[in-house]
Amino acid sequence: MKKNLDKDKMIRERVKVEMNKFLGEVLERVCEQLNDYPYTTIEYEMLKESIYPYTNIKRINEEKLRILKHLEAIKADCDALTMDVKKSLKLKDVDESDEIF
Repeated sequence: MKKNLDKDKMIRERVKVEMNKFLGEVLERVCEQLNDYPYTTIEYEMLKESIYPYTNIKRINEEKLRILKHLEAIKADCDALTMDVKKSLKLKDVDESDEIF
């Protein structure tokens, strides 16, 4: 932690303990995934696959935001089409209160 924090930062004992607990939990999850492999020897490719979510969290979050923005655009298109259909395809003999949308 000291290597990656500013030189003037001091780390409290509890922070060190909790960081070790956190890293231990991450290690447990990685090992659980490695245990899912049927092989007795752990290969580097298996490790890379198991740690992928932790080493690529920034890229994964960026992809999530990109997908959410795309879904918002699709929703806006659907809303616009719904309004167009309601305006242009009204039947004269149908009461507006009976609308499907």
